[in-house]
Amino acid sequence: MKSRSPLVNRIAIVVGAVVLTALVSMATTLAVSKSIEGNATAINLAGALRMGAFQLLATTAGPVTPESGHDSILQMLDRYGRKLTDNGITMAIPQTRDHPLSTQYQAILDSWKTLLRPALQEHNQGSPVTDRMLAVTQDYVNAVDRLVNMLEQRTEARIDLLHLIQIISLAFSILIIVALFIDLKNRILRPLRKLVSIAIAVGEQDFSRKANLSGSDELAQLGQAFDQMTSELALTYYELEERVRLKTEELEKSHTALQLLHSASRDLFANHDLCNGAIPMLQELEQLLGIGPIRLYLHDKESSEPVQAITTSTLERPFYCRDHHCNACLTTPEVYDELPLENNDGRRLLLPIRTPGQLLGTLEVWYPAEQGLSKTARRLLETLSDQLATAIFLERQITEEQQQTLAEERTVIARELHDSLAQSLSYLKMQVARLRRLHIEGEKQAVHEAILDELSTGLNSAYRQLRELLATFRLKLDTPDLATALRKTIEEFSERLGKPVELNYNLPTQTLSPNEEIHTLQIVREGLANAVKHADATDIQVDVLFESPQVRVSIRDNGKGLPGGGQPVNHYGLIIMQDRARTLGGQVEVQNRDEGGVEVTLLFVPKSRNLIPTEASNA
Repeated sequence: MKSRSPLVNRIAIVVGAVVLTALVSMATTLAVSKSIEGNATAINLAGALRMGAFQLLATTAGPVTPESGHDSILQMLDRYGRKLTDNGITMAIPQTRDHPLSTQYQAILDSWKTLLRPALQEHNQGSPVTDRMLAVTQDYVNAVDRLVNMLEQRTEARIDLLHLIQIISLAFSILIIVALFIDLKNRILRPLRKLVSIAIAVGEQDFSRKANLSGSDELAQLGQAFDQMTSELALTYYELEERVRLKTEELEKSHTALQLLHSASRDLFANHDLCNGAIPMLQELEQLLGIGPIRLYLHDKESSEPVQAITTSTLERPFYCRDHHCNACLTTPEVYDELPLENNDGRRLLLPIRTPGQLLGTLEVWYPAEQGLSKTARRLLETLSDQLATAIFLERQITEEQQQTLAEERTVIARELHDSLAQSLSYLKMQVARLRRLHIEGEKQAVHEAILDELSTGLNSAYRQLRELLATFRLKLDTPDLATALRKTIEEFSERLGKPVELNYNLPTQTLSPNEEIHTLQIVREGLANAVKHADATDIQVDVLFESPQVRVSIRDNGKGLPGGGQPVNHYGLIIMQDRARTLGGQVEVQNRDEGGVEVTLLFVPKSRNLIPTEASNA
């Protein structure tokens, strides 16, 4: 194995010194702090011994009471003796007998056992304290004071030692850091400045600068590599200049194609309408390369067949066209017959429109068989397919974000309504129930019952409308597309009706935006709910049809119909459907059928019949 490099060794030494200093500092700090552990408790307990001695003396000199009899004095002496040998004091006393603290503590114990305790026991309670007892007590207290002072001095000395250790560690760390900075400046920063200046000179096409670094560390080796690199670059640069001159002549020949590609990229992302933005560019590309027609097909995971999205030449208006005043893709039969299609000696090139891991569509290009397709034209078409893939991918990503944002906003509104208005209505319903239990009798009973019935009816209606509103707000498209969501809705209401509900659906893939899909689904659900709950219908049919350029949605039933063409009392579902229709830019009509029942019809032109929504330009 190779030994570590000099630069790594220097860094390892510095890091090791810093770590060693930190470990020594932490170890000594831990040892010192451990040595003074419990000193504060010992000082407090020893201080309490002084007061306890005088309390014992005062008790023996006081009058005899049932509480301060001879047995009580003995108990107090025993308790004081236990305090004197408490673990809080003995833990702070060193174990060595020749230590001053041990000697002083032993002297206190001897004084207590041989002088003070016997004197207190032999003294008759209630008689005056003799001078000898005072002297013995004072000597004992002085001995305790000396012990306390010794403990305090010992603690302060250890703290001073801790401060000294910290200062020494700090000074040593500063010296290490200063030495590191000096070494970095001399052995790293200066060589790096030389190498940076050489790199800047190379960027300015000056290959004469040399590092001339001596040594065996990494920077010296890097400097030698830089010197060799500049020499080789000088030779390569002059060779590349000659190659560039030759390539420039070749690139000028494809300048026109590059201008078209630039224009295509700009129009595609600036127009925000794939049909209007791509067809003029594709038609110009056809004229430049002598190809055509060009068609774009989109793939959808829920559809087995690709869906045509763009064509540059067609005899009939495409089904997906939303602007019937635009005739950009319409051609006459004479021109169409001249196009190099399959029945007119044409060949087809299929280019995948894909992102990593996902096939979005296919670009179909027809070209004359006798002319063929040049490499430049093929590269141009491949680049165009990549641009189309990016545009389609961004549109789908924007669609998913819009759908998620819409669902989150509706969830927040539903939660706020549930936490505020729903609880208030529940509270009012409980209050009305409490009023009913009062059983008011007399001439006011009828008026009272009428008012309560009116309140109950209004509250029940408001609560039912709130539940419908919450269900509407909580509704979200958790299915891949509108068709799947409608089928699940039809299954749900078929179970509620007890008979199958008929569904006719023919919308092309990606006809509606997420906002249009959710509004369409909610209008269908509202119409089905009205038919099931209010119309007493036994046969319901739902049609969701694309009649270019508009979408027609109808819900028909054979129920009892609307009374007098009006709306049900205390029900605003029809008004909500009209508001949603206005949001879609269309209108909804509700009318009785001649053969019986009600027909709800929604007509609107989708705003997103393009792949890149116009709203994206404002984002």
